[in-house]
Amino acid sequence: MVDKAESTQERELVLRKVYIKDLSFESPRPTESLIITDLNPYIDFNVSTQVRSVSENFYEVTLRITITAIQKDTDKALYLIEVSQAGLFEILGHADKAELTEVLNSRCADILLPFVRESISTVIMQGGFPPLLLQPIQFDRLYRQYLEQAVAESVNRTDEMESTPEQLKSESK
Repeated sequence: MVDKAESTQERELVLRKVYIKDLSFESPRPTESLIITDLNPYIDFNVSTQVRSVSENFYEVTLRITITAIQKDTDKALYLIEVSQAGLFEILGHADKAELTEVLNSRCADILLPFVRESISTVIMQGGFPPLLLQPIQFDRLYRQYLEQAVAESVNRTDEMESTPEQLKSESK
């Protein structure tokens, strides 16, 4: 049961610190890549979040983005960049665990995206390539899809578990 003081506490989300946890840039064929006059890469894009409780009401959220640029006409990699941008968040007033989890995985990731976007663009330009502008990401939609997929997988596992005893009975006859 939630006490009265806790239930009336105002919800608060405070970004205390932003930092790069990991950054890697690779250009496997830099001299060849840099003389291409018609860069028309295919962009392979991967995004994930990781949440870690640091202490009461403090959470580290890490937004990891991996991008591989592949030249369409040759299928050769131009570059690969991986950035893990983290933030230390203080979150108050979210007594409901499901709501807190959603805030951590969607709202906090929204807050970190501009920082990782700037890091990616800067490093790619320093690698000699034109900047890459990451489009907005709907983390709330991605989180809902993740939950729906987890529920579907859970139902499938339950169905498999329930069918196993019957299968064993029919096999033993």
